[in-house]
Amino acid sequence: LIHTLSLHDALPIYDNPVKLASVNWYGGSDELFVPSGLDIKHRSTIAATIRKLGFNSVRLPYSDEMVVTNPLIPPSILAANPDLAGLRALDVFEAVINALTDAGLAVVVNNHITHATWCCGANPCDGLWYNTHLPASACRIRQSESGWVDNWVTVMGPHVGNPLVIGADLRNEVRALWGTMSWDRWARAAERAGNRLLGMRRDWLIVVGGLGSQNFLDGVRERPVKLVVPGRVVYSSHVYSWSGWGSREGRYAKRSYASFVKSMRENWAYLVEEDIAPVWVGEFGAPREPGEGDARYWGHLMRFLKMIDADFAYWAVNPRKPAGGDDETYSLVGDDWETPVLDYRMKDMLELMKKRV
Repeated sequence: LIHTLSLHDALPIYDNPVKLASVNWYGGSDELFVPSGLDIKHRSTIAATIRKLGFNSVRLPYSDEMVVTNPLIPPSILAANPDLAGLRALDVFEAVINALTDAGLAVVVNNHITHATWCCGANPCDGLWYNTHLPASACRIRQSESGWVDNWVTVMGPHVGNPLVIGADLRNEVRALWGTMSWDRWARAAERAGNRLLGMRRDWLIVVGGLGSQNFLDGVRERPVKLVVPGRVVYSSHVYSWSGWGSREGRYAKRSYASFVKSMRENWAYLVEEDIAPVWVGEFGAPREPGEGDARYWGHLMRFLKMIDADFAYWAVNPRKPAGGDDETYSLVGDDWETPVLDYRMKDMLELMKKRV
């Protein structure tokens, strides 16, 4: 098995041990190519708001299309950040990362999707980190595994000297037709990308998500990810109310607590409880006005996270989805990107944060 690592020890950037209490800030992976809200508030103000909410870190997604095309960003999308006018997507992404770290927030960069769009639909071009197994005409952005790794190098290159850029979440929610992607295949790709990045900076965390839309890490027990630098692997699971599909017991929104815990332990929590490897719950969330199932799921998850003391990243801070501007019911701030939404979610997460710095 891989070298046991606690995230308390994985962040040399801090004087004291720390665990990740993160929030997702999306947009860089979507149609507009930049983290959302830059038309409403200056990026430093958004970073300060995230700090005020109590989070110590941000998961920041990008798409491979953003890297490959690197388009000029229209000034209207950057209206509250006029100093970024005339810049391309990668420059804006870099500026946002710098604003977050200037505010004292750690950043984990996330390769979210191949095509710049809302994740995750049924498009087979986006289900894996490569799509060269599909006909050449099938995907607008044709991507090989080597291209995926090269994109990572491009994105992370400007941040080698920034100690608060702490890691790379290699791919969001790897998924394929049921049973057609083996854990070993994904682990080998993660090793290839992770080792290339560790060649740039040896102390980055390399985050490897589970299969089946990031639900399942059961393959790690027999086949751990092994990197050239020991102790850099962090595994990641996503847990939503609709997760739990593929089981006779159904979605987590309908489960008893005992059933929920059983799945958590089988899927990923065994890694933490048996001191095998650290796990970051890289996405979870619930709406401002939860239904019965949402409330049941949320209560189960909070109870379990408090017990296991796992690192986490809430989805998401954004008040609206990109492009169409649909309401983001999971948001933690209002449309002004500054007024906090203070409800049951922040109350429960602040209790989780008490153990964190």
